[in-house]
Amino acid sequence: METFVDLLGVAGRRSWLPIVVCCSSRDELDAVCSAVSNLSFISLSSLYSDLSDSERASVLEKFCRDTTEWNQSQSINALPGNDLENGKQEEKSSMIVVTDACLPLVASGEAPISARILINYELPSKKETYLRRMTTCLAADGIVINMVVGGEVVTLKGIEEGMGLVIAEMPINISEIL
Repeated sequence: METFVDLLGVAGRRSWLPIVVCCSSRDELDAVCSAVSNLSFISLSSLYSDLSDSERASVLEKFCRDTTEWNQSQSINALPGNDLENGKQEEKSSMIVVTDACLPLVASGEAPISARILINYELPSKKETYLRRMTTCLAADGIVINMVVGGEVVTLKGIEEGMGLVIAEMPINISEIL
C-alpha cells in the first residue's frame, strides 16, 4: 500500500489525470479508498455492488467529464506558451476504484471508462480478467501499472505470454511514461 500511495504522489499530481484502480475484492477496494482518501490532489470515487444504478451512472458520468478535461488540457498544454503543469491549473486527478464485479458492461451498452492510467492493485489470476480490465478501463494510449508482490511474478509472466504482451518494468522516474 505504501508503494501504491507513493506512486500516486507522483502520478496523481497531474491536473485531471484519469486513473482507474482495479481490485479483486471489496475488502481491497475499501483499503485502497481509505489510503487514498487523505490525498488532497485526488478526487476519489468507487464502484461497488451496493451502489444504486443512478449513483453508478453519476460516478461514471463524472469520470467521463474529467477524462474530457484531461484530453483538452493535453491539447492546450501542447500549444506554445501554455503551461498547465507548473501550477497554473489546480484541478485534481480523478480516480475510480472498482472491483472486477463492477467493471462497466460494454456488451450491455455501458461505455468504457477510458482512463489514462489503469492500476491493477491486485493482479488477476486469469488472463480473461486482465483483458476485461484493459478493454473496459483503459484509453487507447493508456498505461497499465501492475502492483506485483513476490509470488505474483509467475502469474504476470503467464498473462504476458498468454496474451502476447510485452510488459515492461516501471522506470525509476514514473514521470517518463506519463
